[in-house]
Amino acid sequence: MVDTKVKDALDHVRASAQQLHAAISDAAAKRGGAIKADLEAIGQKAKAVKESVNGSIGAQNEATKKHLKEAVTQLEGVQKHAAEGLKSTGHAFQTSVRQTLADARASVQQISEAVAAKRSAASTKPRK
Repeated sequence: MVDTKVKDALDHVRASAQQLHAAISDAAAKRGGAIKADLEAIGQKAKAVKESVNGSIGAQNEATKKHLKEAVTQLEGVQKHAAEGLKSTGHAFQTSVRQTLADARASVQQISEAVAAKRSAASTKPRK
């Protein structure tokens, strides 16, 4: 489903990252085995968002690229911590879930900053 409010690929990437964060937040509210099933899917979603971000980097200005590269690092953290959560229990499991959520939140922030940097650069270009 394509959202007509999405202006370009970078806005689409941001929307995907926000959906990933929401999915992790929803999963974190669950208990026990229910969240473990979600963590596996979250790792795959994070990989897809990371690939979208990587695909968007090349055509961006330097400030935007910087934020997108940091978002990729955070998305790699989402994947790592989700995988750790699948293998752990108790306190270690909760720590993995919290870190997965924190990494997702940080990736959304970096992508939002990339969108802002891109818009700022576009607004400073001379008009023809």
